[in-house]
Amino acid sequence: MKILTHEIGSLAKPSFRVKAFRKIKLTDSDIEEAEKWGHFLEIDERKELIDILSKRENFTEEEKEKILHFSSLYAIRLLEKAGLDLVYDGEQHRVEMYEYPVKHIRGFEFKGHVRSFDNKYYRKASCVSIPTLVSPYHDEEFERIKNLAKKPVKIPVTGAYTIVDWSYDEYFLRNIKPGEGDIREKRKKARKDFLLSIAKNCIYPVLKSLYEKGAKYLQIDEPAATTKRDEIDLFVLTMKESIGDLKGKVFFGTHICFSDYSLLFPKILELEGILNEVHFEYANRDTREIGINPEKRKGYEILKEFKNTKFIVGLGTIDVHTDFVEPPELIRDRILYALDIIKDPDRIYVAPDCGLRTRSWDIAFKKLRNMVEGKYLAEKEARI
Repeated sequence: MKILTHEIGSLAKPSFRVKAFRKIKLTDSDIEEAEKWGHFLEIDERKELIDILSKRENFTEEEKEKILHFSSLYAIRLLEKAGLDLVYDGEQHRVEMYEYPVKHIRGFEFKGHVRSFDNKYYRKASCVSIPTLVSPYHDEEFERIKNLAKKPVKIPVTGAYTIVDWSYDEYFLRNIKPGEGDIREKRKKARKDFLLSIAKNCIYPVLKSLYEKGAKYLQIDEPAATTKRDEIDLFVLTMKESIGDLKGKVFFGTHICFSDYSLLFPKILELEGILNEVHFEYANRDTREIGINPEKRKGYEILKEFKNTKFIVGLGTIDVHTDFVEPPELIRDRILYALDIIKDPDRIYVAPDCGLRTRSWDIAFKKLRNMVEGKYLAEKEARI
């Protein structure tokens, strides 16, 4: 038996990758940073990257492709050096988790930028006609990462509910007029039609294509899942439709951000046998004190809801919204507390609370390295 570790998705993009694509002139510091991390991550071919970056600006499309390749390689090696069991490249190929998939779906028009959290923004779009997929948009990314990674790869995919909830709807609501009778029922039907359209016509074919190309671990990101307490049934329905007949063929996990998770129960239990892993954030609401009693592990109370389910518990053990580097002993105790409730180490996968894109690579690496060390301490303590 072994407790598996993985990252949740995003990492910050290195400055050489950001500036090259935004047409900002690179500084000595950017190039020194690329050399420092290339050396630390033991990337022998980094000289090719440094030679390209030495141009500093006006990169050709071919040179930007190389820069993208190296940013992906660096991110993968960072997660591997931290010791994770499943790796990814931290969205080096994507703009961001909402805008990137919507750009590949017909039927949307972008309106403008809105804030997601911290200082992060995305371009919000409006649905103006029936959504149709242009082409599966993660295939090339998966192939590139698979060829670079030395560990098994997990690909995150933004879920249907979040895409719909973060969009305006000018199409499915178009025939509903203010003041009409039974308007609430009409709005709910329109919402359901929008969700099913995205789930069936867009997310399912993306997941199916990844499966056909050999993906074994897929994570469906649904940060909006609990936004509306009267739509948990629709969230569960869209998850079922998104996975469809792929159930049991791929390891499916879902990641749901910072919210009142109790709203999901008991409806989410309908996804047993469809979803393998349900990952929540826990560390953000926990204490930083060592110990394995409920007073010290306040952030992990919702674990009791999973005790008698078949789900693997995706256990957030790192707070991604602070530079505080959790010591291995604190992570150990968070895992041991979860073990005491769940009882089965095969049902616990350890991860950060969320993606680490708001943290520097220095902080992200230290946090992940300690997370892996904490996992080993927990295994030793529990004699796993």
